[in-house]
Amino acid sequence: MSAVLKPVQSTSPFQIETFDAPLGAQVLGLDLAQPLSQGDFQRLHHAHLDHHVLVFRDQRITPQQQVDFSRRFGPLQIHVLRQFQLPTQPEVLIISNIVENGQPIGLGDAGHFWHSDLSYKEVPSLGSMLHAQELPDEGGDTVFANMHLAWESLPAALRHAVRGARAEHSYLSQYEELRRRNPWRPALTQAQIDEVKPVTHPVVRVHPETGRRALFVSEHFTTRIVGLPDDESRALLEELFAHSVRPEHLYVHRWQPHDLVFWDNRSLMHLATGCPPDQRRKLYRTTIEGDAPY
Repeated sequence: MSAVLKPVQSTSPFQIETFDAPLGAQVLGLDLAQPLSQGDFQRLHHAHLDHHVLVFRDQRITPQQQVDFSRRFGPLQIHVLRQFQLPTQPEVLIISNIVENGQPIGLGDAGHFWHSDLSYKEVPSLGSMLHAQELPDEGGDTVFANMHLAWESLPAALRHAVRGARAEHSYLSQYEELRRRNPWRPALTQAQIDEVKPVTHPVVRVHPETGRRALFVSEHFTTRIVGLPDDESRALLEELFAHSVRPEHLYVHRWQPHDLVFWDNRSLMHLATGCPPDQRRKLYRTTIEGDAPY
């Protein structure tokens, strides 16, 4: 059953402006370095459910403040690549292509394939927050796909094919391919491999707060449809992947300095478009725990 959020009184004059896109809105005039009232928090919560992506402009907050704001939405999840944690803040994953003293300071190829964060976990992510620290002059966009629209516009034959279906998700699915492309992506230890054993989830999930259905498969982590022969599974997944990322489902985020972007992993997939290797890019990510999909 979806949650019903009661209207609340906002105490701050910040604005929420909807994008001319299939999803997304920007929050203007709000400083997350300052205390946030419960009324203002609930206003943001409403907006996040309505728009799936909130872009908080010009946020000059510390990693601790990002962690504190993230925690208001739920417990935080720690990424398996702990070598890329912020040393003073283990809840923060460094997303960066910067190499210092011959070693990468962060995960440089995060988002190379379409995905929903941590769908490979028994309890995937509610949402992720990404805070810009250094941005390239060229490239570096993030593209979001509205998976509610993908489900709602799915042709009848595909709807019938996925009714009641479950799919396997695995962190290892594209891992060696990413290592082949990126020499800085580390080999996984056996302990890390044990931490990310494959899981199965519904192909179509229900958003636990709004009740809306969404496709929940991705080219990065979804390996197969349970119970189908491999060739049929692959063909069906390819159709679902292609349909999900049709232009009418997408919002392209072009980063501005100090943007904090908060997206709903229950509603969206996303993709990093990349940037030239000589352009420095560094962002800090926190990930909020969600619910087991149903």
